[in-house]
Parts: sequence; C-alpha cells; structure tokens
Amino acid sequence: MKLTTKGRYAVTAMLDLAIHASGKPISLADISERQVISLSYLEQLFSKLRRQGLVDSVRGPGGGYRLSREAENIYVAQVIDAVNEAVDATGCQGTANCQAGDICLTHHLWTDLSAQIHVFLSDISLADLVNRGEVQKHTQRQIERSMEAASLNFVNQ
Repeated sequence: MKLTTKGRYAVTAMLDLAIHASGKPISLADISERQVISLSYLEQLFSKLRRQGLVDSVRGPGGGYRLSREAENIYVAQVIDAVNEAVDATGCQGTANCQAGDICLTHHLWTDLSAQIHVFLSDISLADLVNRGEVQKHTQRQIERSMEAASLNFVNQ
C-alpha cells in the first residue's frame, strides 16, 4: 500500500489543528514546530485544504488556520483526497499496465483493497483520532517538551 508523505503530513497537520483548536486560529509555524514538518510544505498543503473547504484562513496579527467545521465532520479520507493523494495498493499506481502493458492477475484484488482502505478512512473523523488515548498521551508529551524548551529559553536570556 502506498500513501506518500503528502497524505501523511496533511492528516498529521489537520489532527494537530483539531487538537489545538480553541476558537482562535493556529499558525502554520506552530504546527511546523510541533510536528517537525517544513513550513513551506505546510503552506502548500494548507492551500489545497483551504480550496477544498476543510480549513479557513484568518489574515493579520494572530491569524492562521482553523477547521472549517467541527472535527467530528472532517474525515481522514477527505483530507487525503483534498491534497490529491490516493491510497493505492496496486503495483501499477492504478494504470492497469502491471504486466508488460497489460493488466496482471491480481490487479482487481489490489484495486478492491485500495477501495476498502478508502472506505475505512472515510469512517474515521479527526475527532475520533483526537479522542484516542495514544494521541492524547503524545499531545501531552509535546506540550511538556514545549514548556521545557520555553523555560530553558527564558533562563538563557
């Protein structure tokens, strides 16, 4: 199965946005720092996410991005689709030229698997992920590391 960095990073960034949503916009710089994703890459992804109506942008001081609707109504498959990503289990990237320009014996099996994965991801909302225990633990660790770094910066000034 192939899901590229683009799809993984888009889901990660949207999950970060859902976790830290408090009514105020979240800057891409904050997401970049927390998730260790290039700021310029996030800008490209969020441009696509905004065009697909998954996030709203807020300009000016204190600006950034926020989810366009409740996290319960944004699904992982929508995020992946928004950045023009496909979950593909075929060896031919869906072109059906698997075997010397012709379709292979198992092409339809892998195509069906890809469709099932998409259905599976269509049933998982950002809220479902936010509520998972391991996501909450990871978020707490990120907050603690951030506070430690801020305290070190303060002491070193």
